[in-house]
Amino acid sequence: MTASSGTPGAVTAAEWSAAVSAVRGLAPGDDVQLICHVNPDGDALGSMLGFGLALRRLGVTRLRATFPGEFEVPTPYQALPGFDLLTPESGAFGAPALVMTFDVAAESRLGDLEALVTAAPCSIVVDHHASNTGFGRINLVDPRAAATSVVVDGLIERLAVPLDRDIAENLYVALATDTGSFKFDMTTPEVHRLAARLIATGISPGEISRRTFDNRPFGAMKIAGEVLGRATLEPSAAGGLGMVWTWATQEDLARYAQRPYVLDTLIDPIRSVAEADVAVVVKEITAAAWAVSLRSKGAVDVGRVAVALGGGGHRLAAGFTGRGTPEDVVAAVRSELDNHLL
Repeated sequence: MTASSGTPGAVTAAEWSAAVSAVRGLAPGDDVQLICHVNPDGDALGSMLGFGLALRRLGVTRLRATFPGEFEVPTPYQALPGFDLLTPESGAFGAPALVMTFDVAAESRLGDLEALVTAAPCSIVVDHHASNTGFGRINLVDPRAAATSVVVDGLIERLAVPLDRDIAENLYVALATDTGSFKFDMTTPEVHRLAARLIATGISPGEISRRTFDNRPFGAMKIAGEVLGRATLEPSAAGGLGMVWTWATQEDLARYAQRPYVLDTLIDPIRSVAEADVAVVVKEITAAAWAVSLRSKGAVDVGRVAVALGGGGHRLAAGFTGRGTPEDVVAAVRSELDNHLL
């Protein structure tokens, strides 16, 4: 089994076959470690747990799922089926026979868990980011897929595991979150066909959507009001296409006793500003370190900007880790926008 090389395209028949053989070739008692990226979102967790449940259906019993960093799962995802598979990274297997990563575009998103991927006899990368570095022995990376869960569904189908409600709920959450509740341009007929198959298992899309998108603490709403109030519009940025940006700090979170994940949805109202193609939200991680979310309405490839700044993502949605003050971070974004638009 060898790693793919070059820019990822559609998953090849050979790659699908290698992944199926690796899973089918597991011996009883083999340890299998599933990993998603730091600060996991709905696609990362839903894809990982959905596939974990499929492995259980195949009889895999030595199975754990984790992600790097602080072990905190956003409240909307704590009701996902298979939640019991999750452990802190300290609870990961020491020498798993198989490591699988989900929604991880680069080794840098794995933190200390990268060593497990490197040392494992077999590693399978399941992802949909065009910026994926192809770091696995087997790489199931399809940049055309609307979400990593689409690739997971393809692998589950090839393993002949029937969809049940628990698997389907995970994949539906993953698909809905990464398509912005089916609002983004990657919402193709194929996406709706997959959603229909998932709903046909008996899951409730209304209940799932309310739990995932419409259930925020009052304190989170108060933070959102303050962060939106400090937003800045720069009509001349991005070659005159416009940029809007804002920031949130650890002090904001502490003031309202909120956890960092509540900041993740702030990009949505920011990106709706009519006068700007590019939206930026800068969220403090530690002193002088910031998680930066980038969005584009379509005229600008923010994925290229994020890659240039050490991150990754897609044309319309990307991110990276910034340093300095919020103004320093936005200045770096502004500069890269100019570079890519010249």
